[in-house]
Amino acid sequence: MAKNAIAKNTICLWYDKDAEAAARFYAATFPDSAVGAIYRAPSDNPSTKAGDVIMVDFTVAGVPCLGLNGGPAFKHNEAFSFQIATDDQAETDRYWNAIVDNGGQESECGWCKDKWGVSWQITPRVLMEAMAAGGDEAKRAFDAMMTMQKIDVAAIEVARRGSGAKAMGAKA
Repeated sequence: MAKNAIAKNTICLWYDKDAEAAARFYAATFPDSAVGAIYRAPSDNPSTKAGDVIMVDFTVAGVPCLGLNGGPAFKHNEAFSFQIATDDQAETDRYWNAIVDNGGQESECGWCKDKWGVSWQITPRVLMEAMAAGGDEAKRAFDAMMTMQKIDVAAIEVARRGSGAKAMGAKA
């Protein structure tokens, strides 16, 4: 894409006033992320004054986004989230802790929210692989996940394999 070219499809995220700070945090936290052009309001408007940052182009894990400083009228909710696939517990911990420790909050089943209210699913690939396998393996992994906040990769792996006498083929 040419410099400053506008992508055909871009996710636009509405922030009260901190789109640039959010974009810089995402760029520092996730690979294949960057802050692009920063646009300033050409005149006063309901959410910003002339010269204030009104929009920020940024990329999160390869996905083009636009942050709009639109004022307090609209808030983020769980109807939209970024899902970040992780390869192991260390990567899961790194992203989860970065979000939560930067003023965010934990939720259930691998979900957390950053300090700007954007929801994130920090999802180990092993969980998605279990879900794709279907059947009892998916059920065991899903049931294990339902008891967690941040996903415990080792516990999901144990659940995938099954445990106890039933998993070993013995009759209960």
